[in-house]
Amino acid sequence: MENVIENQLNELKGSFVKSLMRNNKEIRDDRALSIAEDAELIFKREVEDVNTELKRLKRDRDNMLDLAGTDKTKIINPSDFDAKSFVAKDLSIGLKIRDCEIKLEILANRYNELFKEEVGV
Repeated sequence: MENVIENQLNELKGSFVKSLMRNNKEIRDDRALSIAEDAELIFKREVEDVNTELKRLKRDRDNMLDLAGTDKTKIINPSDFDAKSFVAKDLSIGLKIRDCEIKLEILANRYNELFKEEVGV
């Protein structure tokens, strides 16, 4: 009886039947590969996202030093400059930069540990 079913299955063609007939090791290997590829891709994307955010924050902080406004021939009037607000915003951006740098270091180290490959930082 088993031989009859096995023969019928062998006569059927197509990826669906072949997929049903795979052994447990092949199924585990396919699942492991899928999980590993997904995790590696997400790690790389996260590193890229944090790196982009870090660059944007540094650019924003540098742009704060441009006190000319829209007219490049004039500088801001001292009475219009809010030093307290400037310092608060600079500190806020500085803390975000530090947070991104820490995240980037953790992600890069963990990526290297998990996937034995250097990630571009």
